[in-house]
Amino acid sequence: MIDETIEEIREMQTHSSSVVAVKATRALAELTERDYATVEEFERDLERNVGALKRANPSHASLYNALQDVLHSVQGEADDLDEARELTVATIDRVVETVETGKRRAAQQAAATIEDGQTFLTHDYSSTVMEAVELAVADGAELTAYVTEARPRFLGRKFARELAAIDAVEPHLMVDGATGMFLPKCDRVIIGMDCIVEETLYNRIGTFPLVAAANEVGVPVTVVGSGAKVVDDGFRFENEIRSPSEVMLEPVEGIELENPAYDATPVDLIDEVITDEGVLEY
Repeated sequence: MIDETIEEIREMQTHSSSVVAVKATRALAELTERDYATVEEFERDLERNVGALKRANPSHASLYNALQDVLHSVQGEADDLDEARELTVATIDRVVETVETGKRRAAQQAAATIEDGQTFLTHDYSSTVMEAVELAVADGAELTAYVTEARPRFLGRKFARELAAIDAVEPHLMVDGATGMFLPKCDRVIIGMDCIVEETLYNRIGTFPLVAAANEVGVPVTVVGSGAKVVDDGFRFENEIRSPSEVMLEPVEGIELENPAYDATPVDLIDEVITDEGVLEY
């Protein structure tokens, strides 16, 4: 299960950073079913697998934090193998609950700011933003959404399809480069986040030009996500360079294909960050 999860994270089959953190944390439960001679051997294997899962996507702060929490809570705390296994299972349950609760509360906080009749623009796919929209609609809001297709993996198309299934939402799908044309029609931009490290938002490629354009035309930008994704220290963001085949199936001689997964946006371009812990204003 751990090897399969590592491969799945690398292939971005689970693109939401919160989902990635939960899947990786749960995968560690496999270690409690293996045979070990000593507690020390178990802890070494735990540390090795935590490292492998973190390396599968070093851009996800929530993945890093969840796995570090498990490792630090178990290592050196058990006197025998049975106790180590029980502690590991209990810690996994606690960490998963923390991630899922943080995401849910962030969505609730964001939903409270979404007003009936609003038109918003969103980029890529954020499960937290989607949940916020669903909660706002359940509370009676009718909304219009402009959604980027989010090249090159087109995750925005998934967002638009899910919005289309909600009667109270009118979704519009557009190419990424059209944001400047449609921003003046919007009341706000609402996007998710991979993480915020110090004074920089890291999110799906295309976020920076969208936020810069929104600032130029005076459309406020809201970022939504778990507070665990706001990191002051202990985590160094590493951008992921995706396969060139996502940009062009057949390579062309003389062309260097560039496919970074994330870009960096200064937080002073953002109006507010809504997390489970409240609203951060910049």
